[in-house]
Amino acid sequence: MKKAILDFSDGELIEALKKDHVTNMAISYLYRSYYGVLSNHVRQNMGSEQDAEDVFQEVVVTFIGLVKNGKFRGESSVKTFLFTLNRFTWLNELKKRNRAAHREEKFESESESEEGDVSRYLVERESRHMVIAMMDKLGAVCKSILLSYYYDNLSMKEILPLVNFENEQVLRNKKYKCLKSLEQMLTTNPELAQRFKAALTYGN
Repeated sequence: MKKAILDFSDGELIEALKKDHVTNMAISYLYRSYYGVLSNHVRQNMGSEQDAEDVFQEVVVTFIGLVKNGKFRGESSVKTFLFTLNRFTWLNELKKRNRAAHREEKFESESESEEGDVSRYLVERESRHMVIAMMDKLGAVCKSILLSYYYDNLSMKEILPLVNFENEQVLRNKKYKCLKSLEQMLTTNPELAQRFKAALTYGN
């Protein structure tokens, strides 16, 4: 009987996660190797054990997706990348909870004038699901960038580790293209634009 491999180098782990079917062995390795330190960070920053478990699960799913899509380039170790992703994921959750009683807070307007008409569609309101549904049409990367920037109020520097782009300028260029795509989508479909706007302003 062939002995199971219980440990992976970073390179072996990445190759295992790239496969169409990610093995339980690879996922078990992630939990065994990184859950302790990542969950400890959440617990030490106002999180419960359940919070730690939920965040870690989200981090693992996100990481596997990045690997499969070739977005993880190995410029940092798996441990460092996972810790950064875990930290920002929990930070996002804390920000959402902190904003729960302040749904009407103002959002930072974009400096580029071309983005002005689109920015207002991204104000946080009760109809979050309508916003996410629209972002889904733009693809996973655009969705992550736009929701992180407008909904979670993250800076370009904070978003960069989440999408693993080369630098902030590349990220800004991608964000601009995402916004133009959204603007075109809404411009060519007035009914959709009206529904989207109405969803965001519901409850005013």
